[in-house]
Amino acid sequence: MTDTPHHQEGCDVLPSELSAYVSDTAPWHGALRPARSWLHSDAPSRSLNGLWRFRLSPTAAVATEFAAGDFDDHGWDGIPVPAHWVLEGDGAYGRPIYTNIQFPFPIDPPHVPDENPTGDYRRHFDLPDDWSDAERIVLRFDGVESLFKVWVNGTEIGSASGSRLAHEFDVTSAVRPGDNVVAVRVHQWSAASYLEDQDQWWLPGIFRDVTLLARPAGGIEDVWLRTGYDDGRGHVETQLTAEAAAFPVTLRIPELGVERVWETAADVAPFDIPGAEPWSAELPRLYDVTVSSAAESITLRAGFRTVEIRGDRFLVNGRRVVFHGMNRHEAHPERGRVFDEAHAREDLARMKRFNVNAIRTSHYPPHPRLLDLADELGFWVVLECDLETHGFDKVGWTGNPTDDPAWRAACLDRIERTVERDKNHPSIVLWSLGNEAGTGSNLAAMSAWVHARDPERPVHYEGDYSGDYTDVYSRMYSTVPETEQIGTDGSTAPLLGCTPAQGARQRTKPFLLCEYAHAMGNGPGALDQYEDLVHRYPRLHGGFVWEWRDHGILATAPDGTPYHAYGGDFGEVVHDGNFVMDGMVLSDDVPTPGLHEFKAVVQPVRFAFDGGKLAVTNLRHSADTSDLRFRWRVEHDGKPVAAGELEVPVVAAGASERVALPPVEAAPDAETWLTVEAVLAADTAWAPAGHEIATAQLDCSVRRPVPAVRPRTGWQHGEGTLALGIAEFTGGSLTRLAGRAVSGPRLELFRAPTDNDEGTADRLEGSDASTADVSSADLWRRDGLDRLTTRRISVEHATDALRTVDRVSAADSALSVTVESVWTVEDGELELRVEIEPGRGWSSVWPRIGVRFELPDGTAPVDGAAWFGLGPLESYPDSIRAARTGRFSAGVRELSADYARPQETGHRSQVRRLTLTSGDTEVLHIDALPDTRGRRPGFTLGRHTPQQIGRASHPFELPESTTSHLIIDAAQHGLGSRACGPDVWPEFALRPEARTIRLRITPAT
Repeated sequence: MTDTPHHQEGCDVLPSELSAYVSDTAPWHGALRPARSWLHSDAPSRSLNGLWRFRLSPTAAVATEFAAGDFDDHGWDGIPVPAHWVLEGDGAYGRPIYTNIQFPFPIDPPHVPDENPTGDYRRHFDLPDDWSDAERIVLRFDGVESLFKVWVNGTEIGSASGSRLAHEFDVTSAVRPGDNVVAVRVHQWSAASYLEDQDQWWLPGIFRDVTLLARPAGGIEDVWLRTGYDDGRGHVETQLTAEAAAFPVTLRIPELGVERVWETAADVAPFDIPGAEPWSAELPRLYDVTVSSAAESITLRAGFRTVEIRGDRFLVNGRRVVFHGMNRHEAHPERGRVFDEAHAREDLARMKRFNVNAIRTSHYPPHPRLLDLADELGFWVVLECDLETHGFDKVGWTGNPTDDPAWRAACLDRIERTVERDKNHPSIVLWSLGNEAGTGSNLAAMSAWVHARDPERPVHYEGDYSGDYTDVYSRMYSTVPETEQIGTDGSTAPLLGCTPAQGARQRTKPFLLCEYAHAMGNGPGALDQYEDLVHRYPRLHGGFVWEWRDHGILATAPDGTPYHAYGGDFGEVVHDGNFVMDGMVLSDDVPTPGLHEFKAVVQPVRFAFDGGKLAVTNLRHSADTSDLRFRWRVEHDGKPVAAGELEVPVVAAGASERVALPPVEAAPDAETWLTVEAVLAADTAWAPAGHEIATAQLDCSVRRPVPAVRPRTGWQHGEGTLALGIAEFTGGSLTRLAGRAVSGPRLELFRAPTDNDEGTADRLEGSDASTADVSSADLWRRDGLDRLTTRRISVEHATDALRTVDRVSAADSALSVTVESVWTVEDGELELRVEIEPGRGWSSVWPRIGVRFELPDGTAPVDGAAWFGLGPLESYPDSIRAARTGRFSAGVRELSADYARPQETGHRSQVRRLTLTSGDTEVLHIDALPDTRGRRPGFTLGRHTPQQIGRASHPFELPESTTSHLIIDAAQHGLGSRACGPDVWPEFALRPEARTIRLRITPAT
């Protein structure tokens, strides 16, 4: 190495030169090394993470020198690396911007605005004396958004773009023994930004690791272990990138007794390993491998598996794969996309606990250590390139870079860096070219490159509707009927973007839903319908829910309350609101009820009850059930009375076994339920022993008749004060129950709209075509369901009964509902029967049919509930598989999910008995009787009305409340996925209809 003199680097540039630089479509310039694997090496390295000096300028036209080694940066701030500058300094360095489809700047490719925040970074580092023997010194950046230029000791090294890609610069000629200075200039916007429109926060900065590497003479530049598995034998084909001086090279797999010594590059040859165990997402068997020269030793963890497409089947190790997957962005409420290994490990462990077996790395390569964890814990991974140009949809894809030759080098560079960095991971079973980038010749060229480089792993890209350059047929948000048509042999139903011939070709390929079931807010619904199709049609291979977690950024409300912010909360001019809050896990890592539903729907062991026998079916890809125990319990009205373990033989993957059920004695005066479950027999890396994998219930109850409604005679008109048992009425209106203030029942047809209720993606089948682009929530507001008013028609009473009839209408509508409420006392028990009858003219679905009671706090606030019914979490008509019948309790706050935008939450279905509580004290008992069709109501208990919740954009905007609100629902509308997908399935849509609610109310004793 030579000592390089300081250079006063030419940071002063003409505006035209600067514009040409940031608008350059070339992916890199300067001393950038070829892409290679991210390897674990014993060669010397030094992390440059830590505190750097930092200066932010509002534009790219910065004329101040800063790269020279003797530049005085003491007036600059300090900033951690890795980090996003907009998440540091409490807003001093700008603010995050969230967009989904649209760009946050004008579409004028390849140009970006002059208002281009630019961050300058500097730090000193010492070059160890013993690095003087290194053949090459390399400076690696694992992630910088979006365009950056590097200087070392004032010498310009080069520039690169591709925010989620690794870049290694040769800095050998610029470093010197002792003190050195590295300077980096990062531009938030560049031509590369047009390729990175990925439905996420725009978060500039050096956000992944920076590392200095000493590459030894005779070292190993790259290793690729191309492993396979067939008929009990592992297969290894090794590709080495090394100079002749590196040889001999030795490969060792100690656990398998393997040692291969290759004297020259020509000696490197494939070999088989008898007795190797295969790798799969369920049995992630890894073997430690070392590849060594005299100068360097590389360590890898190899898994043996073969990926192939056979006909329309996607196979790993010869068996069909079903993806129960999640689209996973890198997101943290404080760090953004900065990687934290402990958090990532727990994130993946949580996925495993919820029966997730696959990850699509939407829409870029993650931090490389995440893939090490995926190999170790076991996931099928679709590794996606750092590419999305979705904003060009706004202009009809005019100028789209994926079909413009000027951008071909950039597109190819992105896929090459994606594949080369991560090619050693057995978890990766599909390469994906990117997402929502239209289609075009550059994508076809990317696919051709991947096929040539790695013919053993198929290529995915959803936008290739006609199937010209991809190996699997992929779609997002296709409806259940459309998905069934795709899976049906012989179907000629047209496919999106396909001619009949293209459609026929696509049906010869495995089908994958790369996105489905948009998990925004409360939802999604109908997960079980998609899952059922996967088991009926082998061409269908499952899919990936959009998406794994909310992307909320921790912020503070004006009153000091912390909350998770979304688009628009940082004053963005262009943004897409809370569309970034669309995860199965909330921003603070709390699983949503939707994730519990997913776990139940995709559980890998199925139970079927048949004539005193239990059929146990193992739906796993490769694992038998030897790691599981099978338990049973019997409950009477939710109270355990017996329990034990089932003797189930080991069930092979894809097989079934039938075993005898335990004897169950039904209680004559209670519901009797048998529950069976499969649990882990021993601790794993992701869950403790006893963790539930799958469960099912059987109703063993003796059926009892529903008490009949007794007709009343002798009704008289009455408007005064009346007492019926524990109830007191004034003018026909309830004022007290069991000595406490209560009002109601008031008809409630409104719910605080969910994000799916507000969506306009795919309308409900059978809806009026004139409302195709109108959300359900807008129709409810149009019809006045959020502002109902009541006119009392009559009040009548008998000796032990009270009847009222009300006409309920929207404040500005002729639409109405007739509500008859009958209170009676029989055998000392108070009963309420509410008959709800819609008038004519209603044309849209209703969100709910229920009645609401107000319970002011008084001396004993109602702050919780215990119930016998479905639980423990909320459930809705099309999201009920995770619910089981039992006895549960929760505080009023625990009854609701803390969605980032307040909305409908907390409904518990099919309640039999509800007890309202104040602390540990029981307040009221409410027994819910089934209607004449055997349907039981549900309940919601909260501190705000649906109208209050519907007006709030954030939790902190909800008013202080001194009242609890109890809603008893005869019915609820389904959830669907209409925020970005199909509407509620007709079977679960709530059409205006007559319903009956019957309750028996008793005081707590």
